[in-house]
Amino acid sequence: MKKSFLPLYFFALLLLTGCGAEQEYSSWPCRFIYDNSIHLDATLSTAMNYSSRGVFCKITESSSGGVKYYNFTNSDGMSSQQRATAVEQENHYRLGLNEGIIVGFQTLNTEGGNGGFAAYDLQCPNCVRRENNMASPNYPVKMDSKGIATCTKCSKQYDLNNGGLILNGEKGDVGLERYRRASATGPQGTLSVFSD
Repeated sequence: MKKSFLPLYFFALLLLTGCGAEQEYSSWPCRFIYDNSIHLDATLSTAMNYSSRGVFCKITESSSGGVKYYNFTNSDGMSSQQRATAVEQENHYRLGLNEGIIVGFQTLNTEGGNGGFAAYDLQCPNCVRRENNMASPNYPVKMDSKGIATCTKCSKQYDLNNGGLILNGEKGDVGLERYRRASATGPQGTLSVFSD
């Protein structure tokens, strides 16, 4: 007879939330505004849609030939790239600790004025602190279709649907860094993420 561990998972989440294990907001620098009514990026719009809770989008930037691009990959495997506008380049946006964030509507943690919309840093905070490397961290997390982000170095897992809580941590470990001010005004609206 197969045993289900689903009730144990929810009980553990309840204990973590009840014991004040809720994540603190990040002080790591992030300043990003993206007007998807201009770009109409289909990949990003999946994570900005209130009706698509549990779909998250990783946002990074790259450059080629002196031109800046924003790269989008959602938790369902869809990806795209958009050239930054002149205004976006002039604003000198900062995408988290190492130029990467994850955004989307949570399924479990939906209170607050933003309807459960969350923005997380792309770097594993436990590796960053353990290695004492905030200058040039390279400990990204990878998302799966179930809303779990896993560190590519230490394999710690974070629940994107529940405030970035750590699922397999050790004493002293923290959850995924979450940005205080995050909002999305619809699939073809504006995405805003700020650390302060």
